[in-house]
Formats: sequence, C-alpha cells, structure tokens
Amino acid sequence: MSEVPVARHDWRREEVQALFALPFNDLLFRAQAVHRAYFDANEVQLSTLLSIKTGACPEDCAYCPQSVRYDTGLKAEPLMPLQEVRRAAAEAKANGATRFCMGAAWRSPKDRDLEQVEAMVRAVKALGLETCVTLGMLKQHQAQRLAEAGLDYYNHNIDTSPEFYGEIITTRSFEDRLETLAHVRDAGMKVCCGGIVGMGESAGDRAEMLRALANLPQHPESVPINELVQVPGTPLQGTEAIDPFDFVRTVAVARIMMPRSHVRLSAGRTQMSDELQALCFLAGANSIFYGERLLTTANPQNEKDRRLFARLGIRPQGQVEAAAHGCGHDHEHERTCAAQAAERAAAPSA
Repeated sequence: MSEVPVARHDWRREEVQALFALPFNDLLFRAQAVHRAYFDANEVQLSTLLSIKTGACPEDCAYCPQSVRYDTGLKAEPLMPLQEVRRAAAEAKANGATRFCMGAAWRSPKDRDLEQVEAMVRAVKALGLETCVTLGMLKQHQAQRLAEAGLDYYNHNIDTSPEFYGEIITTRSFEDRLETLAHVRDAGMKVCCGGIVGMGESAGDRAEMLRALANLPQHPESVPINELVQVPGTPLQGTEAIDPFDFVRTVAVARIMMPRSHVRLSAGRTQMSDELQALCFLAGANSIFYGERLLTTANPQNEKDRRLFARLGIRPQGQVEAAAHGCGHDHEHERTCAAQAAERAAAPSA
C-alpha cells in the first residue's frame, strides 16, 4: 500500500504560491485527497467560544472591536463568575460541542487573573469537554500554570503574514506571537493558531501566513481560518471583501500544508452562504465554531448548522451513529484508496 505523505516543515515560498495558483478544481482535488488520508471526510469537530472578559484591551489590532482605542459601542465587562462559565459549558456540551474555548481581552494576563481562569479550566474539563483559552501573550511560568490546571489547547493567532503584520497591529510584534507559541509548546499544551483573511492583504500574504504556520517545529493541532468581520468603528471597516473562491483556496492550501491539523471555519460564517461553507468542507475544513456568538460577533445558530450538516451528510465528531449516506461503506478500503490518492495529490506537478 502507498504511504501517506508526511507532514512537512520546510515549505518554500514558491511552492506555496504554486499551490494557490493551481486551477480551482485541481486544488480542491488535492486538498480533499490529503484530507481523506487523515480524517473522516464527513465528520466535523464542534467547538464553542465564550468571551469570559470583554473589551478594554489596550492593543490596537485593526480588526478588533474590543480595543479600547476604537469607538465601537462595545460595553466592557469584567471576568465572568465561575458558575456562569460552567453553565455555558454545560449548555455547549448539550448542543454537541466537544471543545469549549474561553477568551479574555487582555494584552497578557496578570498572575492574579490566572487563578480564576485555572478554576474555569478545571470546571469545564470536569464536564468532559476539551478546554481552550486565549488570553493574549504568556510568560513561560504562566503557560506552565495553565498546563498544570489541565488546559488542552491555547489559542494565539499569528493573524497574517510577517510582512503585512505591521499594517494590522503595532502594539506587539510578530516575534512576540511566536514567543508565546513556544511557551505553550514547552509547557506541553496543544496549539490553536491561524489567521484572518480579507484584511486588505495580498494573495502572497495569505501564502506567507500559511507558510509561517506550516514551518513551525510542530504544526498547530487546530488552525482557525477567519474571514474578517467588519465592525463599525474599527480601522478595517470598509475594506474590500475577499473573493469567496480565494477564501476557499486558503482553506485548501492550509489542508495540504498541515494535513494532520483540524482546519476550522471560524469568524465570518454568518456572511457565508451554505454553498460556500460546503466548498470549504470539500477543501478540507473539518472544524467549526458552533453557537450564537464568537466573543463579540454573531455566529450561525445551532439549528441552522444542524440543517446544513443534514443536507451535506456531515456528522459532528464523536457522534457514534452512522451518517445517513455512510452506511455499508467499506471504510478500510476507502482509507486505502484515500492514502493512494493523497500520495498522488501531494506529488509535485509536472
């Protein structure tokens, strides 16, 4: 049997640009073949995101309504009580989520804040959910504390390419992002790290963002691909929207370059049609944020997602029932064929 292509960490700029330049159908074929070699093509992981501390962030991220520098009408809220977080996590689990993510609008947490976050992590894990937090930049001892509390994932996006980064954020550097990611890895936690497209970046910037992620010593286990949600009052309001096919291309290239990672459709799904989301799943997306809100922006409601899954024959990860269109398949044969197809797909073009 042919070997499944191994994950790489030595992508060259011209190789990634060549992937983006492929004819759309060829790119999706390659991405779907790689996807099937590593994952069930009809299974999607569901995560829910809760803002546990909202607004008043000192950073100047040009996309973010939580920055204290922009007048977006967002009301700042202090850290949520533990019982409210536990209640929200239980509701998320009842709705089918397997991972519960908690976000706090800090540049970096103070040590005194971590004690409350650690209690939240332990409470959510006690419900049987995977845990993820995003708290801004971490020092090494802070990452270690979160790991000791049992945190599974830490989210810290690089947002965009190193070259375009300074156009979006000036209050912390790209290298600061990488330092926090290194602290998270050194503490033994999994990494959730991706970026945002549609911020006025070029196709080359999208390629370089993915190359920066794929050339990390270890690929992020979760790679969120966000489409900019334009919030009135932020500097990026009025930015020309990304072409939907270019968004799908970004998902597909992420899948090819980081074959073992969950590639997540994150912010921006409210502005996507069902057809566009279906193309993203075909391109290798296999995780979504599930629920009514993402920190401070809207997200498709649970029932709408369930209807879409039913139309596509997709089932949530961890669901034991066979998919409506998957009964009776020889899955071992399917995986063997997928591995062979993935090898062909990943081979350099003639």
